[in-house]
Amino acid sequence: MKTILRSFATVSSQDSPSTDPSAVVARWRAVVARLRDAEARAGRAEGSVALLAVSKFQPADAVRATHIAGQRAFGENYVQEALAKMAALADLRDLEWHLIGPLQSNKTREVAEHFDWVHSVDRLKIAQRLSAQRPACLPPLQVCLQVNIDDEGSKSGCVPAELPALAAAVAGLPGLRLRGLMAIPRPGNAGALADLAKTRADLLARLPGLAAQSFDTLSMGMSDDLDEAVAAGSTMVRIGTAIFGARPVKAPVSGA
Repeated sequence: MKTILRSFATVSSQDSPSTDPSAVVARWRAVVARLRDAEARAGRAEGSVALLAVSKFQPADAVRATHIAGQRAFGENYVQEALAKMAALADLRDLEWHLIGPLQSNKTREVAEHFDWVHSVDRLKIAQRLSAQRPACLPPLQVCLQVNIDDEGSKSGCVPAELPALAAAVAGLPGLRLRGLMAIPRPGNAGALADLAKTRADLLARLPGLAAQSFDTLSMGMSDDLDEAVAAGSTMVRIGTAIFGARPVKAPVSGA
């Protein structure tokens, strides 16, 4: 375990030209400008859509560079990789860490203790473990329910028909705050983005108590469909490649 953490923590920006700090910051600024433009064209208020910088497989130096530029929220897919970056960047007290990848039961304690958000809750067992393992000294863990909006067998997420029961159960768990929905639509399926927005509205109508938990988040939209996601009502876009460049070739950590 220590070897794995050390290997991730010591990755340098020199490993890839795309993660040169000045290049990363330039791309980050371009993405922010694109996001603000998308908000304006959709008739939405400036800053109404949050930018989550997806730093999976990227070095800590790249995260530090975007933090200096003004980015605060970062998304990670693999728990052990994220923990290594948290350790390497422990001097940056205002970072906000989001888990956006599938979560296994044996990793819930580490996530409950170290992350601020989890976007990929798709079953009650995971939510219950996160709730029970969230330290009392920390604020509630912000969670989104992942929806398999295209009903693809290869993707995680609950089907829309399961959402009302799951949302009602998760909303009642101490230590968690149910903030909204997340989805990864099939490429080119812009209609799925609107479907997720409608699903959230339907849930609020069916379970009005969700409003008390600030059930206000639609985590959808990536580098290729940012504009369409903003137009459909996204409140948080998850952008990786457009900021950090191509991901280094690295095998994911076993047991993410």
